[in-house]
Amino acid sequence: MSTLYRLLPLPVVRGIQLSQGLSFAFSAIKYIRYNQDFVASKATAPRAWLGLDGLVVALSSLLFLVIFTGSGYHYDRNESDDDQPRRRNSKRLRILGSIPAALIVFLLGLVLCFIRDPSIFGDIKFGPSKIGFLSITWNDWKVGFLRGAVPQIPLSVLNSVIAVCKLSGDLFPDRELSAAKVSVSVGVMNLVGCWFGAMPVCHGAGGLAGQYRFGARSGWSVVYLGIGKLVIGLVFGNSFVRILNQFPIGILGVLLLFAGIELAMASRDMNSKEESFVMLVCAAVSLTGSSAALGFVCGILLFLLLKLRKMEYSGSAPGFSKFKFESTVDAETSSIP
Repeated sequence: MSTLYRLLPLPVVRGIQLSQGLSFAFSAIKYIRYNQDFVASKATAPRAWLGLDGLVVALSSLLFLVIFTGSGYHYDRNESDDDQPRRRNSKRLRILGSIPAALIVFLLGLVLCFIRDPSIFGDIKFGPSKIGFLSITWNDWKVGFLRGAVPQIPLSVLNSVIAVCKLSGDLFPDRELSAAKVSVSVGVMNLVGCWFGAMPVCHGAGGLAGQYRFGARSGWSVVYLGIGKLVIGLVFGNSFVRILNQFPIGILGVLLLFAGIELAMASRDMNSKEESFVMLVCAAVSLTGSSAALGFVCGILLFLLLKLRKMEYSGSAPGFSKFKFESTVDAETSSIP
């Protein structure tokens, strides 16, 4: 897996990240604008302006996050004392950025859950749910492998391993993440969890982008997140699902929008038109075909085709010929009269 990660062209990886980020953003806009039927996986009527899950609540949450988190960039803490107005402005922005805006919006959503359906109070049961051990038959393994695992492998490898490692390297250049270790961790999580009826899980570049976008800067953020989830699971058990069923979808869409945009912005480092071309074609195919694997294959083929196009053919002797790559500098200088 580490070898595959090193050999993959950067524009193709960026294309996958761009397509995944835009896909999240498109879904987020639908969540904000329309009511959702998650059972049928489709949008229904346009969302009303007023109400506890209306457009006003969603847009207010969006405005709140934009004001307190901005575009997600960092501000220089070592500015010169000569520019007092800029220092004051940077200090103000740092204060705004230090406020856990996403957590506040999430807590607002939880409060609205109880206001929307007060009967939730009577359905809450304290204590962990019972954990059962499943008996998995050979037919279960066969169906799960052929219908679940095999179709999911391309997306899992690209988004849960390759894209995660690349995004981690972009966000934390001084901390190298091994693609092999990430791949093994995804496999171990699913191999252990399936015996207890757990849903398939992965790391996901979208989750990493969202956590970074809202302030996570070290591994401790994930530790705190895990501890919080364990506490909620042990205290509320399955009854917490009853609460989440009433969570405002508009607010969920706002949070997903920021995560998707942060993931898509990782593709902004393409330095040439050729790299951008490969990235955009890969992203376009992934989005329109709803298949990251198809976009990946098209991106690889296009990348190789462009490289072959730049190869220079020269015959050095009868019956003997060779190809060599034409450098970018040679291509540019050859056009100068």
